[in-house]
Amino acid sequence: MKLGVFAVLFGDRSLEEALDIIAEQGLETVEIGTGGYPGDGHCRPAELLGNEAKLHAFKEAVSSRGLEISALSCHGNPLHPNSETASRHHQQFQDTVRLAEKLGVDTVITFSGCPGESEFSQFPAWVTCPWPEDHLEVLKWQWEEKVIPYWKEQSEFLRQHGVRVAIEPHPGFVVYNTETALRLRAACGDNIGVNFDPSHLFWQNMDPIVGIKEIAKHGALYHFHAKDTNIDDQNTAANGVLDTKPYSDELHRSWIFRSIGYGHGEETWRKIISALQLVGYEGAISIEHEDSLMSVEEGFQKGVALLQNALIKDKVGEMWWA
Repeated sequence: MKLGVFAVLFGDRSLEEALDIIAEQGLETVEIGTGGYPGDGHCRPAELLGNEAKLHAFKEAVSSRGLEISALSCHGNPLHPNSETASRHHQQFQDTVRLAEKLGVDTVITFSGCPGESEFSQFPAWVTCPWPEDHLEVLKWQWEEKVIPYWKEQSEFLRQHGVRVAIEPHPGFVVYNTETALRLRAACGDNIGVNFDPSHLFWQNMDPIVGIKEIAKHGALYHFHAKDTNIDDQNTAANGVLDTKPYSDELHRSWIFRSIGYGHGEETWRKIISALQLVGYEGAISIEHEDSLMSVEEGFQKGVALLQNALIKDKVGEMWWA
């Protein structure tokens, strides 16, 4: 496994400045945003695809610092009921796949998307319970009429370009847990896998280690995000985990995203790293930062230190067992 980072952490800096920071920390990989919700501040696929000189300069900026690209990420909602949004995110996804092929990057990361409740919707509708029965009718329509047809087409498109997609399970989209991720893969293609992010699973009361093993068993573990979540026991006891308060209302939320080690300690992260090793994962551990209580620089540095320590200890343990 190689330690890396999702470069959108440094979205306020140029690509070169961001890459310098990453290399100086001794990391080996970088995940680069190419559109969708993370934005394309460091990489605009359409521009690079149309200009060989810019494409070469982009590749050189990464390789000259001893880094490799673990994935291109365009987390979006190509199933959005707003046709303009859906079209933009779909185009960004397909341009990202084409760029990945050109760069020799085998993985593109995105969300599954979430349609509305019908052809007349204006906004996505995420179904979270089976009753009243209307919800199950909406869910059936979403999967059969929108989700499966779209991703079957994209699976074929991916195959034509020799690239795979890592869907990030995320509440608010139709793929939000292990079960729905594997359902999409089974229905649409074995080049559709998972970008595993424990932070979105912790607050759903899922065990990341169980999830890692189950997804790997199906050959679907393509990429890994390192991000933490802290559960507020008091707020959760009062209101549960389905929390629509803004992320900025940290004091009253049931949970918030935290820097690595500030939701779950090093022991938990060592167990996660060990689980990845046990299932034979050899890809990137890509640090992501969405901690509103800590600066990007502090969260990044502390996350790097904890994970470097966990990886070293795991490697020592591996040698001892060998």
